[in-house]
Amino acid sequence: MNSPTLQIGSFTFDWGSRTYVMGILNVTPDSFSGDGIIAKGDVIASAVNQAREFLLYGADILDVGGESTRPGSAPVNTEEEMDRVVPVVEALRKNFPQVVISIDTYKAKVAEEAIRVGANIVNDVWGFRADSEIASVAAKYKTLVILMHNRSNPASVEVREKLGGTYIGAEYADLLEDVKRELLASVVIAVKAGVEERLIMLDPGIGFGKTREHNLELINRLGEIRSLGYPILLGTSRKSFIGFTLDLPPDQRVEGTAATVAVGIARGADIIRVHDVKEMVRVAKMTDAIVRKGTA
Repeated sequence: MNSPTLQIGSFTFDWGSRTYVMGILNVTPDSFSGDGIIAKGDVIASAVNQAREFLLYGADILDVGGESTRPGSAPVNTEEEMDRVVPVVEALRKNFPQVVISIDTYKAKVAEEAIRVGANIVNDVWGFRADSEIASVAAKYKTLVILMHNRSNPASVEVREKLGGTYIGAEYADLLEDVKRELLASVVIAVKAGVEERLIMLDPGIGFGKTREHNLELINRLGEIRSLGYPILLGTSRKSFIGFTLDLPPDQRVEGTAATVAVGIARGADIIRVHDVKEMVRVAKMTDAIVRKGTA
């Protein structure tokens, strides 16, 4: 379905040749991982400094988000989200003209304003199912899109001190078949709006409406989603299923994240979305050297 290479600005994705690393820039006060930039004072300066550090360590993509997606978090209205992320995207584009920038939003207006000031990718945690206009925005600007699987239900969240929230009520008739079917439904929405298939990526939605056991199984069977023919983004970084498995808070999950990243790459992930860029770039390079032919 997708061509082996994809040009985004001056950057070329050569799918299958190596793993690409997306560094997370949370322009929020309430990130589950404790890294929200708003809590650090000068938002623009903090974002630019964090981005510079990420790029120095080897990040390929910067993912800017203005609304926390942790289980139980409060929603943010469109205007507030735009106020958070648009100036940051604009500053990143000015300071790093060649970098690939992703806007993490499910709102069409936020996506469009972010694209106008420099975003190259629309990363929608609701797979184009929350805002009917966002697919048309992506098609209009010919951006790469990341469609994530999501069955989140705030009513089924269990929150434990230090470990965070997890979904306990999510039910699937057949986990992999259900996830694949619902991801392909998002693909249909995108294509009907005019998004080219070569610009579509899929994300299994680790942590979104899934129990700890669901998340572990999805990572282990990621190849079945990759077999749908689209590049895959995997986002496991510091998530609560790691905390529940290891009984550790978010700031002590780097090793657990590393394990999920290594297995995810071995199972077919093309992009990993992470907080700990320096460490995960090294994990990705080492895993690539083992599982990808021709990788040094």
